[in-house]
Amino acid sequence: MTSTSRILTTHTGSLPRSQKLTDLLVARDKGKDIDVEALAAEVDRVRQETVAKQLETGLDIINDGEVPRVGFSTYVQERIGGFGGEGRRKPTLDTLKFPDYAAIQAKQIAVDAEVARVWDTPLAQGEVVYDPERRELLADLDGFEKAVAEHGADRPTAPATFVSAATPGIVAETLLLDPENPHYANNEEYTEALADQLAVEYREIVARGHILQLDAPDLAMERVIQYQDSSLDEFLAVVDSHIDAINRAIEGLPADRVRLHVCWGNWQGPHQDDVPVDVLLPHLYRAKVGGFSIPFANPRHEHEIAALKDHPLPDGAVLLPGVIDVTTNYLEHPKLVAKRIVEAAEAVGDPERVIAGIDCGLATFASYEFVATDVAWAKLRSLVEGAEIASKQLFG
Repeated sequence: MTSTSRILTTHTGSLPRSQKLTDLLVARDKGKDIDVEALAAEVDRVRQETVAKQLETGLDIINDGEVPRVGFSTYVQERIGGFGGEGRRKPTLDTLKFPDYAAIQAKQIAVDAEVARVWDTPLAQGEVVYDPERRELLADLDGFEKAVAEHGADRPTAPATFVSAATPGIVAETLLLDPENPHYANNEEYTEALADQLAVEYREIVARGHILQLDAPDLAMERVIQYQDSSLDEFLAVVDSHIDAINRAIEGLPADRVRLHVCWGNWQGPHQDDVPVDVLLPHLYRAKVGGFSIPFANPRHEHEIAALKDHPLPDGAVLLPGVIDVTTNYLEHPKLVAKRIVEAAEAVGDPERVIAGIDCGLATFASYEFVATDVAWAKLRSLVEGAEIASKQLFG
């Protein structure tokens, strides 16, 4: 899709869940007994509400808000077998270099709160194999399509839709490989195996008419987590290998039905060690996709939109710049949003190749939402209003 007569709008994936849904998802994530029917009912209720709110807000390209998932990457353990035990991801460089900041961050999560597994995720202990019946995948797609049909029925045209999916690289860096796993000699073999299994999901999403969004924060964020002790060249070599895995998984899919989301992690922190976007772009452009979703609204990376002038998008590709920050409860003024969109269009050189988005998900993990629900929806409305202002400037 391109912004042929006005700037189109979308977002990055996860949207706020209800507290009841969050509690059920976290309980399931921790292996507790839950009322499966109650979970299904709450997923359906929140998904219906989320689709309706996106349409009411005026977004052009919508999804299910990832409401059925406990996390943007860890959801795959519900669909792919072979995971168990408990791993331990490294802490971010932000928390290591700024202990006072780490203490403040810790206070944002209640001591006795039940939270999703983000840093203590399961390990790949066996062969990773996608559920042959694809139960979770089909249930999610069926539910989403039902909600779109019901709430989009009174629109002159069907709403454009996207479905996000984790990439092989972020799964490999989140659900770590158990050193004792007999099936994979190293992380590269493990990542390739994930590519083959996740391809099942990717193909089904595209076959059903949705845009496939590949979530790949590993291509930037892991520089300050798993690869914080590596050299930049070593990290970039990993980036290339992860993009090779993406290309392996999407082989044969139309590039213009696939967009890639990359980010530095959506926590409110210093981010002083983030790898610059101009260093990343030549590597990201190796991905055989039609769109690149990159954060440009946060104060660490907003100035880097100018890098698009020195590193033009691949032929035919579109940019989905983040023009709304997702880590604070500040509500962006629509005129500021418009300014960011215009700057992105100038950097790309063609407003038709810009679709306005947000930096990252607003609820990437259940129980880890730091932007209030009502503010989150206000931010999306500001995105739409800002796009309307920018459209008048860019298209007349």
